[in-house]
Amino acid sequence: MKVLTKNIRDNREPMTRVDYEKAGGWEAFKKAIQEFTPVEVAGLVKEAGLRGRGGAGFPTGVKWSFMPRFEERPEERPAHVYLVVNADEMEPGTFKDRLLMEGDPHQLIESMAIAAYAIGADIAYVFIRGEYIQCQRNLQRAIDEAVEAGYLGTDILGTGFNLTMHLHMSAGRYICGEESALLSALEGRRAVPRHKPPFPAASGLFGQPTTVNNVETICNVPHIINNGAEWYKGLGLHKDGGTKIFGASGHVARPGLVELPLGTKLADVLEHFGGIRHGHRLKALLPGGGSTPLLTDEHLNTPMDYEGVGAVGSRLGTATMVVMDETTPIVGVLRNLEHFYAQESCGWCTPCRDGLPWVERILTNLEAGEGQPGDIELLDLHVKLLGPGKTFCAHAPGAMGPLESGLKYFRDELAALIPDDQAAPGLTQPANAVQNS
Repeated sequence: MKVLTKNIRDNREPMTRVDYEKAGGWEAFKKAIQEFTPVEVAGLVKEAGLRGRGGAGFPTGVKWSFMPRFEERPEERPAHVYLVVNADEMEPGTFKDRLLMEGDPHQLIESMAIAAYAIGADIAYVFIRGEYIQCQRNLQRAIDEAVEAGYLGTDILGTGFNLTMHLHMSAGRYICGEESALLSALEGRRAVPRHKPPFPAASGLFGQPTTVNNVETICNVPHIINNGAEWYKGLGLHKDGGTKIFGASGHVARPGLVELPLGTKLADVLEHFGGIRHGHRLKALLPGGGSTPLLTDEHLNTPMDYEGVGAVGSRLGTATMVVMDETTPIVGVLRNLEHFYAQESCGWCTPCRDGLPWVERILTNLEAGEGQPGDIELLDLHVKLLGPGKTFCAHAPGAMGPLESGLKYFRDELAALIPDDQAAPGLTQPANAVQNS
């Protein structure tokens, strides 16, 4: 089933505007601004039940509804209202948005134009990962072609709707996945999360009302406009509507991406990637990027949607799986992940700044055969101290997801790495833990 990827060619050569229009492109935008009010467009997306594809899964239409409306009081309208699309895609193992931007850039530009109309934005930004050079080229070409055709600019198609669109190349930090940190970076400041409230809908980019959406999320919008909310809800296999771009890397036979209905069982998703390579057995996988709790072979019948994955203690996240076979030492997986999150901490709050390097050091010592009695219990303690509600944003709690699940499913394997001749148990701090922070 192809909805988001139907225009993507095998060689990933993007369509020109003319080709995209021949395939039905830009018709949803025309329909939206000529037949619907902004509130009606936002209402249709809300009715369809579209949820964020960037990791959090928050309902998109609900998010749009937080934006202030100025149709009946234009004198109160601020200088600008902003739409920002997060194309930074820094989640480990995730590369789905790259496919959409490289292979069908006009779909994203049209989607942003519709979304901007729905929330009343007059300026839109694509905040894009600096390494995505080809994505940048393709998107800029699509923006230029859209301006030339009159889909962007002033008084678009004679409707009075104005929209300017820009690309912003990110300097690159994982923390920019947190929307307020992204906005700080877009303003040219240090990428750290902001206090909430105020939320971006009230005071976002440059202090103006702002909505931030993910690339894949917003690319669903033209299809909802063209086909309706009921059609969209019918694409999913359970409660969640629509399709999802699933990805797999690691120990699968054919790493890559595939678009499938939300709710497809995990075992069936893996089959689309040829199963576990070389006839090995699945040991564990990260179902939606590096910050999602591990699943194991006991979860193969899990429906891959928000509720299904949540019910077994993990998160759908970006739905781009990192797969490990039974030959993989779990301590190396966890150490590598915690190294990444320790390195990418913005340093704004103490538990994250100091706790993550401490966790990394414990795992490094375990991997090297230098673990101490009490290390497993100390990892348990960090899971609690760096969990939800204990840090300024969700960076550290996300990092604890794979660690907590690793301790749950592979505790004996980790404990076996502690030499038998070590000292008596105790919650001891590993050497150089604080210095390493």
